[in-house]
Amino acid sequence: MDRTATRLGWGRRYVMVEPTHFRVDYRINPFMDPADQPDPARAIAQWRELVATIERLGGTVEVVPQRPDAPDMVYAMNLGLGLVRPDGTEHVVMSHMRYPQRRMETGSAQQWFAGRGFATSYVGRDGVGAHLEAGDAFAFGDALVVGYGPRTEELALKHLAADLGVRVRGLRITHPGMYHLDLAFCPLDERRALVCPAALDDASAAALLALVPEPLVLTEEEALTTFCANSILVGSTVVMPACPDRVRAQLEEWGFEVVVVDVSEFHKGGGSVRCLTNPVDVRIGRDLPSVPGGEVLLPPE
Repeated sequence: MDRTATRLGWGRRYVMVEPTHFRVDYRINPFMDPADQPDPARAIAQWRELVATIERLGGTVEVVPQRPDAPDMVYAMNLGLGLVRPDGTEHVVMSHMRYPQRRMETGSAQQWFAGRGFATSYVGRDGVGAHLEAGDAFAFGDALVVGYGPRTEELALKHLAADLGVRVRGLRITHPGMYHLDLAFCPLDERRALVCPAALDDASAAALLALVPEPLVLTEEEALTTFCANSILVGSTVVMPACPDRVRAQLEEWGFEVVVVDVSEFHKGGGSVRCLTNPVDVRIGRDLPSVPGGEVLLPPE
């Protein structure tokens, strides 16, 4: 086993949304039930513990205020795709949410990012372009790996590749409970990632397993009951909502530290550690190769 794999260059600067108005008002994923509301005090305590953990590990957190009418805005990963362009420009491709219940979030987030010097853009808006939700997109290997199907449309991949000048590898998501790629995929370093093939169709699962030289393959049950793929990496520490024993053993064998942070109140809305945190320090040219004109690669039909 190669123990010299390069650690991820990104994952140390995060944007989060304080859950001052977090609740479950509707049902847009299988985890949501308006009859099962999160406890507000417990939710804010869990969120603050996650912030403190990231900062203790050497990361930074910037906080976007939550709109009172946007209970899902706390899942900051889906506000937009944060990148640093080769010229140093900080850029966020704002999400165009599939469900109208969440679309107001990006307008407020766009103003917040712009006010802090980020360039912002969209691949689509209401009636125009294509739906994109940033929880479907990860820099890994030679490409931006993007899940499509439940939330992000296939057309968005073409826009992303052309607008950013990068290679996009598309993966078709078919599992109703893993509607974003961040529930089934977590990059760990240049060779390794947590992967749940059950989230994808057969061709996409094969393509993802071929892309990751050393995958830590999760079962459907592990991904759905523990949300363990919905984790983040800060340096060499994997911050997880839960960690099955066999997963912990493999991570520690690879040299990673595991820190578990309880964010179970947020599971009631269908998200966990990754959903609550949006990394904005992925650099095109360092973490994501530049490809003039862009390129889209899709699994076979």
